[in-house]
Amino acid sequence: MGKMEMITNTSPRKGVNNVHPTPPPLPTKAPEYGRKGIFMSKRSAVTRYSSASSTARDLWDSLFDGGYRADVTIKTDDGGIIYAHANVLGMASPVLRGMLKRAKGFGKKRSISIHGVHQDAVRVFIRFLYSSRYKYEEMKEFVVPLLVLSHAYAVSSLKRVCEQQLEHGLLNLENVVDIFQLSLLCNAPRLTLISHRMILSNFKAVSATEGWKSMRNSHPGLEKELLESVIEEENNQKEKIRKSKERKIYLELFEAMEALVHICRDGCRTIGPHDKDFNQNQTPCKYRACKGLELLVRHFAGCKLRVPGGCIHCKRMWQLLELHSRLCADSTSCRVPLCSNFKEKVKKQSKKDEIKWKILVKKILRTKRIGGSVSFIASSTSMSS
Repeated sequence: MGKMEMITNTSPRKGVNNVHPTPPPLPTKAPEYGRKGIFMSKRSAVTRYSSASSTARDLWDSLFDGGYRADVTIKTDDGGIIYAHANVLGMASPVLRGMLKRAKGFGKKRSISIHGVHQDAVRVFIRFLYSSRYKYEEMKEFVVPLLVLSHAYAVSSLKRVCEQQLEHGLLNLENVVDIFQLSLLCNAPRLTLISHRMILSNFKAVSATEGWKSMRNSHPGLEKELLESVIEEENNQKEKIRKSKERKIYLELFEAMEALVHICRDGCRTIGPHDKDFNQNQTPCKYRACKGLELLVRHFAGCKLRVPGGCIHCKRMWQLLELHSRLCADSTSCRVPLCSNFKEKVKKQSKKDEIKWKILVKKILRTKRIGGSVSFIASSTSMSS
């Protein structure tokens, strides 16, 4: 009756002041843990869960820390013992579930062993199975053994966390060789790619680390493969530079062809067709190669050794005129000098020379990304209209 009276007295009535019960205290601030590293900052964990979610995780952490009704003891290599609950371990890891089925113990308590890593790393691993939480400092210290444990015990969520943390800051020159080897063993292809790229980019520094020396002794075959990939990467870089320089030359040749047509058709500055009137207020020329080609044309017009092989500058001019003729689609109406003459000369050239010119023309067109012939017809056929 007393309880009923208390409820009745606190119930709202007409003419009676409402008396509200004292609200429960707000959830305490969760410790600096993070789930799967999604909201982790580099120095500390940032909790962004609802109050219920954080409270539930606090309860799971308390269950692990207090060991309330724990029915499993986990033994580590250094003599440590960690208490846990079989239901939690079995639900979180199929491997641990199988180990628990085979485990022997007294009464309802069973015992299993986790070998090969430090007790503190095992404790961080087991805590993650309870609440999916970890501290950044712990992850930074034990990321390698945690990666091994997550793979060995098939905890994919922790494995993803380890890969993400390594990718976003924990991978460095000192541990990259070890991580590369582990990524191969743990079937982590993205981590393998990232660590492999770091090794190639910093090979000189990485090859002087203890990790590299250890790999040399334990896995000489892997060291050989890495050295071969380093050599291949260097060759690829050299080839890339060579192609870049080659492409630049082909672009310059294409621009020279455009400037040659421009000079012979429209005229530029003070040089051009004999029937072209020049004025002093011409707009600036848009062809970058025009100025150099103008000087070359002036030299070619006045050189006394204007024969192939007689003058290096004239030889260059002859080559440009021949290249134009091979790019020009209609030499009969073209205003570039000697275009039709070179067309006739092509028929008498040797097959070897013909192949060389065809390759050059093809590369120029490919560099400029023009399908088919260069559109020099419209630009070079301007008969004065």
